[in-house]
Amino acid sequence: MNFRKVSIIVPAYNAEKTIELCLKSLLNQSYQKNKYEILVVDDGSKDKTKNIIRKFNRVKLIEQNHRGPSVARNLGAKKSKNDLILFIDSDCIAPKYWIKNIIKPFKDKDVIAVSGAYKTKNKDKLIARFVGFEIEERHKKLGREIDFVSTFSAAYLRKIYLKVGGLDEKFTRASADDTSLSFKLDRLGKKMIFEPKAYVYHHHPDNLKKYLKRKFWMGYWRVFLYRDFKEKFMRHSYTPKTVYFRIALTGIALLAFLFSLFGFIPFSIFSFLILFLILTTIPFSAKVFIKDISTGLLSPIIIILRDFVSGLGIVFGLVNLILKRK
Repeated sequence: MNFRKVSIIVPAYNAEKTIELCLKSLLNQSYQKNKYEILVVDDGSKDKTKNIIRKFNRVKLIEQNHRGPSVARNLGAKKSKNDLILFIDSDCIAPKYWIKNIIKPFKDKDVIAVSGAYKTKNKDKLIARFVGFEIEERHKKLGREIDFVSTFSAAYLRKIYLKVGGLDEKFTRASADDTSLSFKLDRLGKKMIFEPKAYVYHHHPDNLKKYLKRKFWMGYWRVFLYRDFKEKFMRHSYTPKTVYFRIALTGIALLAFLFSLFGFIPFSIFSFLILFLILTTIPFSAKVFIKDISTGLLSPIIIILRDFVSGLGIVFGLVNLILKRK
């Protein structure tokens, strides 16, 4: 095998519970040891993250004040030495052949980025299993060539990454920064590849509050994303159009409920909309039910809450955008 030199970049913030397993998995790769470096960018952690990182001689620690994962990844990319940069999250575990699998598509000289896949690490938690099923369903619908690369398991040509300016640092949370970068890369007209064999194990949100909080901020930051990439609204490979439809329908149902309280419309209209909303969740929930009965039964409720909170995030984002323009 022709080993290419790669740089693995791990952003970490208060990651004391997960960073050790992540680094052990990266050091245990079936890849020539002198052909890859590991850089961990500590994003101003307040816990024991840095102490744990320092235990690993082969790992380079880079420190910054707390500014978010986009800034951390960009700093890691600038400090890296090799022509391929790989990203993985600090709460992910890489299987032994992760490096080999994620760089394989670069044999094609037109490829500038590769996206891997998720597998659920904490399957003992119902919400985590739901998130895993949700992501798996989206990945099943992806083709080989894509326009979206997720930074939890990703590889880029370093020179191209730096040429487009890396991740947009206005995204202070891990929510739309990788999407924004993907859309910038897509404008170059080169290939981005989905490689399902380059999967990592991930600790998904393990309770409803964490999951919904993440969905709120994803909705919020999507407003600023589509302001910059209007051509990609409802036109990219990762988000199904049904998601936009359900978010809109959830908002309409909420308005119908409020209007019915004040007697402007019959309550039956709200009831009809809720029934229709539940019906839209059945196809996905049925697939989940076949694999996991308890998660499948709760899926309709989780989906409706997810879409409502995402819509709420979009509303807050729009309000913020309007206020900034004044």
